[in-house]
Amino acid sequence: MRLSLENFLPSLWERASLQTLFFLSVILLILAQYLQRRRRHHNYPPGPPGLPIFGNFFQMDLKNPNITLQKFAKKYGNVFCTHVGNLTFLVVTGLPLIKEVLVNQDQVFIDRPQVPVHFHIIKSFGIVMSNGQTWKQQRRFALMTLRNFGLGKKTLEDRIREEARYLTEAIKEEEGQPFDPHFQINNAVSNIICSITFGHRFEYHDSHFRELLKSLDDILKLETRWECQVFNIFPWAMKYLPGSHQKLFQEWKKLESFIESVIKQHKEDLNPEESLDFIDAYLKELSKDNIHSSFDEKNLVFCTLDLFFAGTETTSTTLRWALLYMAFYPEIQGKIQAEIDRVVGQLRQPTMADKENMPYTNAAIHEVQRMGDILPFNVPRVATVDTTVAGYHVPKGTMMLTNLNALHRDPKEWATPEAFNPEHFLENGQFKKREAFLPFSIGKRVCLGEQLARAELFLFFTCLLQKFTFQAPPNTQLSLDSRYGMTVSPASYQICALSRVM
Repeated sequence: MRLSLENFLPSLWERASLQTLFFLSVILLILAQYLQRRRRHHNYPPGPPGLPIFGNFFQMDLKNPNITLQKFAKKYGNVFCTHVGNLTFLVVTGLPLIKEVLVNQDQVFIDRPQVPVHFHIIKSFGIVMSNGQTWKQQRRFALMTLRNFGLGKKTLEDRIREEARYLTEAIKEEEGQPFDPHFQINNAVSNIICSITFGHRFEYHDSHFRELLKSLDDILKLETRWECQVFNIFPWAMKYLPGSHQKLFQEWKKLESFIESVIKQHKEDLNPEESLDFIDAYLKELSKDNIHSSFDEKNLVFCTLDLFFAGTETTSTTLRWALLYMAFYPEIQGKIQAEIDRVVGQLRQPTMADKENMPYTNAAIHEVQRMGDILPFNVPRVATVDTTVAGYHVPKGTMMLTNLNALHRDPKEWATPEAFNPEHFLENGQFKKREAFLPFSIGKRVCLGEQLARAELFLFFTCLLQKFTFQAPPNTQLSLDSRYGMTVSPASYQICALSRVM
């Protein structure tokens, strides 16, 4: 009896080997990409030719993707596209165009993209990767709560200054011997956001908390490993295969479990009359009857993680760059210390009120941010509709990266773009703001914690240089090499902190 078509196709599918199914999937992907490119607008942005499925994956230097993208920018101009799998990246260079996409077209590029490796972990929860009404509600609540717990007030400044005392005491214990300041600085900076979100700080010798900070650091490193990038091309296959992407997921789970345990404890100790921290305030918000609200426990976990992650990593990495640059440029370090001694002296801690009278120190901190450039392509956005950028057609769904690295090294904007030079931010001896300086981004998605980060950078940096002179260990040549991950951090280094207090 003849087998009907309806019975034949399922039977054939069941008998097909995994290898056959894989190659069939590849063929379908190639066909889909071919048809997609055939449908491209005639005025599509230029860019490097790529392979089927993989796109420009094999042209990228994963250890230093910045170098590859800057080469593309020089060859293809201020607006170009690259491709990895089904992901299309629009790279925008130059201040006028960056302002165009982040300010003038802020509603077009307001959303975050759903990159497979991120979506597998975070979905669209939290503040950083959420969109639409969820993002608006979570960001508004986080900003309001941060302000309630001291953002922009003297109470938070006092917390930072207290933590700076703990940090200087911890560094003093090194007795001028070579040490790696990574986790001490991480711990100190993290304690500020932890005091707001969890209601308390963590001791520097707390092994459990140090393990969590190590998980955070591992996540930053693993993000750019080739397995994680291949996951973005073949998520349906890679989620079953071993590799660094599985380690990435495991480290995220550790942080999630930690936050969940903290939330559980907060539920047990919750005082209905008083909110002591961000988690308390969020739990009270959950008790409100609002069926249209995005507030739930999953968002609480990821909002807390976002605050913990962003409130720890960016500022602590900038401070690690700062100490390294001070050791590299002792004459600049000496000028900063002379200004600290003149304005603050040695008998009291620096305060935010001193900042206005310390233009050189303020300029040096800004120059560290410019040269360190820890988010060289900003956090990505996605086009919510078809649009036009610099005359080029940009289809809906295109991911957009703003080339902050090129902006912060643009010879049209900076007198000595490749040199560490605080004079970039000075005019007639006074601090000068620069429009081409965008470490916190601009527009509606501007960094939520900019005000907190600026206070932390000034107070931690001035307190450290008030007490110590930083220099290379004997017979050691320090390096300004970078480690690329989710952020650009200095390669691991050891440094000596020599006490200045008589």
